[in-house]
Amino acid sequence: MMSETKIRSMTGYGRGESDAAGIRFTVEARSVNHRFLELTVKLPSGWGALEEEVKKQVRRWVRRGRVDVTVTLEGARAASRKLIVDWEATDSLLHASQELRERLEISGELTLTDLLHHPEVLKAEEQKPDPEAWQSPLLTAVEQACQSLGEMRKREGRVLAEDLLHRTEVLAQRVEEIRCRAPQVVLDYRERLEERIRELLGGVDPDPDRLLTEVALFADKADIQEEVTRLSSHIGQFRETLRQEKPVGRRLEFLLQEMNREINTIGSKANDAQIAEKVVDSKSELEKMREQVQNIE
Repeated sequence: MMSETKIRSMTGYGRGESDAAGIRFTVEARSVNHRFLELTVKLPSGWGALEEEVKKQVRRWVRRGRVDVTVTLEGARAASRKLIVDWEATDSLLHASQELRERLEISGELTLTDLLHHPEVLKAEEQKPDPEAWQSPLLTAVEQACQSLGEMRKREGRVLAEDLLHRTEVLAQRVEEIRCRAPQVVLDYRERLEERIRELLGGVDPDPDRLLTEVALFADKADIQEEVTRLSSHIGQFRETLRQEKPVGRRLEFLLQEMNREINTIGSKANDAQIAEKVVDSKSELEKMREQVQNIE
């Protein structure tokens, strides 16, 4: 049975790496449950131009959930520093030196060593690679991370499916017990009503037609056959949905809402302690199923 289930959890983690020309790209993807698909991508400074490409890659693997993708770079070429001559500052320094010599009437010349040691002459400028030139290796790491994330979500999905299928079996058993108990509820009501009327009439048997009318009215009010049939149908649809390959989380949520509606109606109409007990058990199972379904893509 479990080999047929293909649902995915919305919870998972994946990691991918790619090396190219001295740069190592490391991508980590984490996902949790969310009503829709929400993507957050954290790229190194200056690499924002590739954010949309990363999101496109993630959308190929994930349909629903909150996904946080973090990209880090390592390596000698990930970021380098280059010394730049500030010619404006250099010219200004030479001009100031000339004015000082003329005004103070002193001799001396600025040497290259003097200029190189002056803090305003040389500037260290960080040189970063062109992001678009490294799009391919980056997306390779993203795909690896998404594939790893997808495998974990599949494993988590199989665990969820196993638990949900087990709970549908328990729920189906409770529904069958309710179905079998329902006819007896009317018979018990007739016996109680007949006995009560005899007590009120001092041992005289009640009028059969009047008794039949009262029992028929009760039977109509307490009839839960339609609700039981619909509930059984919803359980069957729930099981079949678990075997679909496409994202089914929202459909499962809808089916659970319908099942909960039917079981509530059964509880309000049945007017029987034994059925009420089974209704409580069924609602407990439905609540546990609802919690699990919230994690399904």
